[in-house]
Amino acid sequence: MIISTKTRFIAAILASTTLAAPAIAGEVTGQVSDASQTRNLQSANVRIVELNRTVSTDRDGRFVFADVPAGDYTLEFSYSGADTVTQTVTVTDTGRVVANAELGGEFANEILVIGQAASFNSALSRQRESDGVSSVLTRDSIGQFPDQNVAESIRRLPGVNILNDQGEGRFVSVRGLDPELNSSSLNGIRLPAPESDVRSVALDVISSDNIESIEIKKSFTPDMDGDFLGASVEINTTSAFDRKKDLLSVKVEGSYNDYVGEVTPKGSFDFATKLSDDVGISGGISYYNRKFETDNVETGGWDEVDGVVYAPEIEYRDYDVERTRLSGNLNADIRASDYTNVFVRGTFSKFDDQEYRRRLIFDMGDFEDNGPSSATGNTVTFDDSDERITVIRDNKDRFESQTISSYIIGMDHDDGQWKAHLSGSWARASELENNSVDPIRFRSRFADRGVVVTQDYSDPRIPAFSVSGNTARFNDPAQYGFYRLDLTELSDSVDEEYAVKGDLGRSFGGSGGEFTVQGGFKARWREKSYNAEVIRYEDADLTLANVLGSATYRLFDLGPVPTYTGGSQRFFNFRDQFGEIDPIETGVESNAGDYSVTEDILAGYALARYDSSTLRVIGGVRVEKTTNELTGNLVSEDGDTVTVAPVAFTREYTDWLPSLTARFAPTDNVVLRLAGSRTLLRPKLSKMAPRFTINEDEEAEFGNPDLLPYEAWNLDASAEYYFGSNGAFTVGAFYKSVDNFIVDAVYDKADAPYNGVYRGTSFEEAVIPENGDKATVFGVEVSYSQIMTFLPAPLDGLLVQANYTYTDAKGTLFGGREITLPSASKHTGNIVIGFEKGPFDLRAAGTYRSRYLDEIGGGADEDRFVDNHFQIDLSAKFKVNDNLRIFAEWINVNDAKYFAYQNFEGAQRLLQYEVYGPTVKFGAKLSF
Repeated sequence: MIISTKTRFIAAILASTTLAAPAIAGEVTGQVSDASQTRNLQSANVRIVELNRTVSTDRDGRFVFADVPAGDYTLEFSYSGADTVTQTVTVTDTGRVVANAELGGEFANEILVIGQAASFNSALSRQRESDGVSSVLTRDSIGQFPDQNVAESIRRLPGVNILNDQGEGRFVSVRGLDPELNSSSLNGIRLPAPESDVRSVALDVISSDNIESIEIKKSFTPDMDGDFLGASVEINTTSAFDRKKDLLSVKVEGSYNDYVGEVTPKGSFDFATKLSDDVGISGGISYYNRKFETDNVETGGWDEVDGVVYAPEIEYRDYDVERTRLSGNLNADIRASDYTNVFVRGTFSKFDDQEYRRRLIFDMGDFEDNGPSSATGNTVTFDDSDERITVIRDNKDRFESQTISSYIIGMDHDDGQWKAHLSGSWARASELENNSVDPIRFRSRFADRGVVVTQDYSDPRIPAFSVSGNTARFNDPAQYGFYRLDLTELSDSVDEEYAVKGDLGRSFGGSGGEFTVQGGFKARWREKSYNAEVIRYEDADLTLANVLGSATYRLFDLGPVPTYTGGSQRFFNFRDQFGEIDPIETGVESNAGDYSVTEDILAGYALARYDSSTLRVIGGVRVEKTTNELTGNLVSEDGDTVTVAPVAFTREYTDWLPSLTARFAPTDNVVLRLAGSRTLLRPKLSKMAPRFTINEDEEAEFGNPDLLPYEAWNLDASAEYYFGSNGAFTVGAFYKSVDNFIVDAVYDKADAPYNGVYRGTSFEEAVIPENGDKATVFGVEVSYSQIMTFLPAPLDGLLVQANYTYTDAKGTLFGGREITLPSASKHTGNIVIGFEKGPFDLRAAGTYRSRYLDEIGGGADEDRFVDNHFQIDLSAKFKVNDNLRIFAEWINVNDAKYFAYQNFEGAQRLLQYEVYGPTVKFGAKLSF
């Protein structure tokens, strides 16, 4: 008889353990739900006491034990927030025993289904039963906070914070690290990125209303995609099998921004229903329209002449923004057998962003050699009798639309012995902008006109200005003639990925636990491209007086400014008047930044797993082969002619990613975890593309086809202590050793290594992505959460959650300079104080993030830092009856601002300052 290599391998493993599969065995299966028969409980722990075997329930509350010898056994069911329940069962030879359980008793609705306590208990149960180090946010928690999108919901978790865009959360930072070091998936589908220049996904595109759970996985096992250093962010929408009862929920609300002064709408509904015992559908739609304003001040950097420090260029920006989100999802689940589920899931998110920006720009570049005319203390003066003063007043009218779609079909099988998964998916993200006027500029140059401009730096965040002398000429809109108009006819970014995944595992039960051997594969085919068509107009018989408007700027009086749409409407109505086109700038802008990159990844893995009631060990290795094809354009200038020559590069590399994870629970209240792994992070596709872009300030960015991926060895350790059924205290540490970390190096034009590649193009400064030498990341996480049921009434309705993360992330550039890794905050923390009693549900949340390095400059005094950020949000809900709740939410109560600066000449010097104002929301939620 011929024995296969696979059979010998499995036999050898089994022989090395104390486990032995019985010759005659039965099966124990069942489903765990709350006592009110509303929800199936995921991650409930089920234990066969006599065999020391344990499993966690799936998202539909089901569990199965195979290879159970004939005999009498005690089943133990436990879940955070509920008393442990036991059952006695009798297993016969080759028989099947069904043992369902209901947890939570008469208070099941209050502690396991709705409200703060339910979300708290669900999250704790999933965290406790997880394989590695992770944090979980469930459906009810997401609804408890006044969050506007998925990114803002996630920031409530330990070690998690967000990077804001105009006061709204966009990118997720885990353990204080750059969002680019994370990966994101939705329903198991790796999400592509709409923006042309990032790999990470801005999660503000996705509404938080239709999300079932969000899990932040901070450690790695071989069955996961291996491309993350911070965390894998895994988002799931609802399933009809999550619940025992049908669901229909409708939510309507209004949003009021203090700056705008008007109410904008938001509404959503979601549902889950079973068409039969084995077929269910679920889904939902969310719509949100938000208007807000931002007052902004920016500088282009600082200079020093003869001991006088000043800003050669200051911009005062007045933003008016309208954002609209439309999100929807539809899911179908079919139970093909007692052990096999078939599913289809689809999601769609659309994010429209209409931005108007008026600017007043003071350009004192002609004072570069001699500095300001005079200086006294924090005040500097520029007199146009000494040098020319340039003042620009412009307007941007830009509409941008982002979409993310994802679809997956697959099956899961688990009969207690064989576990299998097979799925195919497709995801597409895009960002489209067309016919945006970005910007239309009006300029006046004052030389010997009697104009004097004074800048006061007494407030380091808001440099004030005043104009004296010939103020009539300075404030006359007819003196500001048309300078130029940049028309973005097309800016089209598309990121698309197909994937196929399969997993197969075999479990062997015995008297001491359960042993599993598992393997699988995943193939991903991704293509990201960007195409721009830009036209620069440089001649028109037009002045600011032709498109005059008024500002809503609260920091200073800007004087005459264009209307929101005056410049763009005038252009589109009288386009033939804008006759002269700059052929060089038009040719460069329309070709140099275009690119297409394919990324094909073929991965396989093998792992072995041992489970008992006290010990779980998962070890194995994953291998991922990456192939890239990079195409772009080589752009050069010759007189008035721009030459475009396509260029292409091909890359291929293979990475082996071993890992070992251990979970040890010596008592019911203690869980210890230790995980070691190797992971990688591929460079941004746009950073590798052979491309070149240049902005209106003549700052250039180059691609680098030679970039290597991040490679990291990771070590995680944590200890978790659970206070019975109402709280937990967790402390953990992590360490990462990173090779080839990527930074954006800044070069002057003369020193830029790619200067000769793009001949004749005009830029003053070049940003080029490069691999650094080595980086290390060390940190500590502490988390505490508890429902204060031990306090006397009514204080027993209090809930406290607090977490803090310390991260020390340092790297060395090849030039020997040591830096803090970009976007790495040393301190992050959250605190939540909640109260839930009777019809009242109150919550106050505070979020803190310390400063971080945002951009690396040519030297330490040119590095850009973003200052620390602390924000307070409040929410209140009142239960009118079992179906209706009304609520009010107050976002950014303390009016937290955004401040970016550089440490120049011994002080923090302003680079960017923004004020948003608070937002109030109010509404009602109806559930059936």
